[in-house]
Amino acid sequence: MILIASSNGAVGMEAGWAILQAGGSALDAVEAATRPVEANPDDHSVGYGGYPNVLGEVELDASIMDGTTLQAGAVGALRGFRHPISVARQVLEELPHVMLVGDGAAGFAAELGMQPENLLTPPAEAAWRAGLDGRLPEEFRHAQGQIMERMLARATRLATDPERVAGTVNFIAQDAAGRPASAVSTSGWAWKYPGRLGDSPIIGAGNYADDRYGAAACTGWGELAIRAGTARSVVMYLQHGYALEDACRAAFHDLGALGLPPEHCLMSMVALDRHGQHCAISTIPGRTYVYQSSGMAAPAELPRLIVPVTGS
Repeated sequence: MILIASSNGAVGMEAGWAILQAGGSALDAVEAATRPVEANPDDHSVGYGGYPNVLGEVELDASIMDGTTLQAGAVGALRGFRHPISVARQVLEELPHVMLVGDGAAGFAAELGMQPENLLTPPAEAAWRAGLDGRLPEEFRHAQGQIMERMLARATRLATDPERVAGTVNFIAQDAAGRPASAVSTSGWAWKYPGRLGDSPIIGAGNYADDRYGAAACTGWGELAIRAGTARSVVMYLQHGYALEDACRAAFHDLGALGLPPEHCLMSMVALDRHGQHCAISTIPGRTYVYQSSGMAAPAELPRLIVPVTGS
């Protein structure tokens, strides 16, 4: 058994590991592990307290995948519900769809009996106001201080904060039966255009699991992972016989084909192969990840391998 996560997933490791130790499924474990992160108001990249879009609205994305059945569920641009991972899980379980977004996702959450709430905490709101004040000229505001809706695209380009791109939480688990599952949850890019989806809810981009080969989950600039199909690429390289670290490196190498300067390719990844070997890489120095496996009394935190993106 093993559970791995991005470093901000440390607060959820106990909940996820308890399920694995009790003989529960990897799918249950990654959902349970994600929920404490979504409820953590001090994590501004996920769930309650996450940074809002350019209008000050918190929009959440999440996905979950069962590596044994290849079933998946995802939600995007979900407002008013702090646990998008559990809504995504119920999409997987209850609907013939893979993804719901916006009002459809919120309506489904309400149908499940989940209670809506305001997800914008005072610290996140203060950061949003400070971020806009520091980037937008006065022409973008009217008397109430709201951004003019007809100018949202330009306002988003000016306000989007490159220092707040690389949030998100990832979990990958393999249970006692060898079944893998993966989960990703995020509030997305700070001050984003309303309705923007990154890679987190996109199966194959930010999240993928297949018990024949392995699993991978991403954080960082989600648009890049969408364009390159990064999580699925790792699993594909494993399918073609690559060792786990080599598969991760190859997927990062593919980002070079996108034609961006290397310093703009902000990306991190956790991955697991079918043998339970784990790996975490990043283009960003200083990033870590956490894991716990059979025989360990507590999770351990390790540095990620630094893998720069170069042109292909």
